[in-house]
Amino acid sequence: MTDATATDLTHAARSQWWDVWDQFRSHKGALIGAGFFLAIVLLVVLGPYLWPLDPTQTNIRSRNQGMSWAHPMGTDQLGRDIFARVIAGGRISMAVGLTAMGLSLLLGTLIGVLAGYFKRLDGLLMRLTDLFLALPLLPLLLVMVLLFREPLTAAFGVETGIFILIVAAIGITSWMQTARIVRGDVLALKEREFVLAARSIGTPPARIITRHILPNVLSPIMVSATLGIATAIITESALSFLGLGFPPDFPTWGRLLNDGVQYLQNYPGRAFWPGLAISLVVLSINYVGDGLRDALDPRLRGR
Repeated sequence: MTDATATDLTHAARSQWWDVWDQFRSHKGALIGAGFFLAIVLLVVLGPYLWPLDPTQTNIRSRNQGMSWAHPMGTDQLGRDIFARVIAGGRISMAVGLTAMGLSLLLGTLIGVLAGYFKRLDGLLMRLTDLFLALPLLPLLLVMVLLFREPLTAAFGVETGIFILIVAAIGITSWMQTARIVRGDVLALKEREFVLAARSIGTPPARIITRHILPNVLSPIMVSATLGIATAIITESALSFLGLGFPPDFPTWGRLLNDGVQYLQNYPGRAFWPGLAISLVVLSINYVGDGLRDALDPRLRGR
């Protein structure tokens, strides 16, 4: 390959990504959603360094206070600062969402590519996918938590063990949609001329998949990634709300929401603030996924 050809390919790739960015920023909802999501991520990551109050520190004299400059979201029944607890809970919820999304995406992409490219594996893997889709997910999650909670907490400690359990439970039960989407795209791509040409000259299947198949299914994978973060955060919040997630002294948005329900009539802010954080994150991620879907689809680019 000459230097001129390499330069042309580099400019073409750079131009393609500029086209994707131009299409993405033309989607106002996606741009606003990305701004909200980035702001929330920065808040939960940098918040503990900027906000001096300890989320676990109790002060009975300051309990059940309303909004003030000292406590922007008020305090709870033990005098703990709700703003500091929302920030700490956000770090856990976001970590669970991102890690579980990565596991789900890895499983879904692997199974989807194998089922779509290798015909002899298609029937087996798709029946496995149908089996997982037919299972009631919430009862399955509850059973997994009840079965593996004690062994994992005994092996890794309470916090790490429950984190591994929640991430594994969400990831194992949420890969099916990604697998079906990726399989459909791979079935169409493997009959395209450039894949047939690569196969005709003896290119190994692994190289065809990594060089030709995976780059062309990037769009549905990235969209599934954004939606997977939102699904994982909601699922973790639901488990914590039911009392099956992290322990009470380890705040997550779902746990904070659960703790605030019994004070809903007298102190509605305790449930409002973590519920608002969950809603804003999920809504912003959904808008980002919508924008990525439009930006990465060549048929919509330039409209």
